[in-house]
Amino acid sequence: MKVAIFFGSKSDTDVMRGAANCLKEFGVDFKAYILSAHRVPEKLSETLKEVEEKGCEVVIAGAGLAAHLPGVIASQTTMPVIGVPIKGAVEGLDALFSIVQMPKSIPVATVGINNSYNAGMLAVQMLAIKDTELREKINKFRIDMKNNFIKENGEGVDL
Repeated sequence: MKVAIFFGSKSDTDVMRGAANCLKEFGVDFKAYILSAHRVPEKLSETLKEVEEKGCEVVIAGAGLAAHLPGVIASQTTMPVIGVPIKGAVEGLDALFSIVQMPKSIPVATVGINNSYNAGMLAVQMLAIKDTELREKINKFRIDMKNNFIKENGEGVDL
């Protein structure tokens, strides 16, 4: 397993599925866990140690409201942690601010509200630093993305 996906509630499953879909597109091995930093902190710590021992290299953590999960994970590991703020109260701004405002020396990379696909993409890019095959897949993805965009939009639009 290269990536572990954590989120604190079953209700976050649909949002976090984007990260899983991205990782599947690139053939990156991952496992997902529903664990709350507040409800089961001991189980979270135990699972985090287990994924590190299994060779996990990047963590994606989605959280809403107080959104402590990504920061709690970052405080317990030196693996890169990517936070996904999940829309809840205040349109997800509370979660965004909670995740992005980490104290100095305990960073959490943060993507847009409900944008777990980008968290998956960032994890893929991190892994591609030392994986040339994965880097080639990203390059092909980008070329295909550009070509498809031009194909769909290059002739102008009727308004």
